[in-house]
Amino acid sequence: MSLAWFLQNLLNGLSIGSVYAVFALGYTLVFSILGIINFAHGAVFTLGAYLTYVLAVGQFGLNGLLAGVALPFKLPFVPALLLGAALSGLAGMAVERLAFRPLRRRGADALLALVSSLGVALILVNLIQYLFGAEIYSFPPDVFGSLPPAMIFKVGGKMVAVRTVQVILFGVSLVMLLALVWFIHYTVKGKALRATAENPDTAALLGIGVDTFILGTFFISGVLGGLSGTLIGVSFGLAGPYFGVAYGLKALAVIVLGGLGSIPGAVVGGLVIGLAEAFLPPDMSSYKEAVAYVLLFAVLLVRPQGLLGAHVEQKV
Repeated sequence: MSLAWFLQNLLNGLSIGSVYAVFALGYTLVFSILGIINFAHGAVFTLGAYLTYVLAVGQFGLNGLLAGVALPFKLPFVPALLLGAALSGLAGMAVERLAFRPLRRRGADALLALVSSLGVALILVNLIQYLFGAEIYSFPPDVFGSLPPAMIFKVGGKMVAVRTVQVILFGVSLVMLLALVWFIHYTVKGKALRATAENPDTAALLGIGVDTFILGTFFISGVLGGLSGTLIGVSFGLAGPYFGVAYGLKALAVIVLGGLGSIPGAVVGGLVIGLAEAFLPPDMSSYKEAVAYVLLFAVLLVRPQGLLGAHVEQKV
């Protein structure tokens, strides 16, 4: 073990862990207000990656209904990322209107809303496959323009390579995390959102438009999902319309590990899982996908409420 090896894995873990945190925050925001897991979030994650790909490349793939169709323009990566995230936010709003609001207004059981979101997720994923096909998409090597693919540093006599995509992953994720914290804690709308999460009925009595803020929460959740989907897609490729399913399950492990409904918990959980995966010995790399669930099991044995979750006493 050397300092160069440690720094390399630390950078790898922070970059991917920060994306896990951003993705998991989309689940956390919805859960903190409705007390329900939005299973369509993984599909929005996939949709955001595909939308950004089309906007950045300027054309669709070789299969699917839109095979060979080209856009009249091609955007640089940053505008494509932002526009793709905004469109993902609109998709998140559509999920709320279709899967959650009708059942909420009827006072339906929360389990029905969960199943409804799962149905919307299946519709979205199959729609993506119908339009884009099932093949693997990869962003072009020059997607970041003139930026070099990697930067090389010498540490302790050994070379440490920092890939440009890792810097972008960590930088974009950090900006989004800070922006979300600022919005929730230091703006009027953010405080209204926290009031809605604390007690929707009381918030409504105080004149807060609960339905409007719930819809806004789904927009923010969709933006976070679309952004994280694109960042994962740029780093590892778009492995078909169902590639958001595996990451969605991992993000669920993140929020349970950190504590359901806890924003700091989602951040800590994402970073912990990212670092654990990065420092996994090479001869155990085939078990990488199991790391999140092993950590989750171990933590829940000691702290059933998660790392930063609040202990809730139930009255009987």
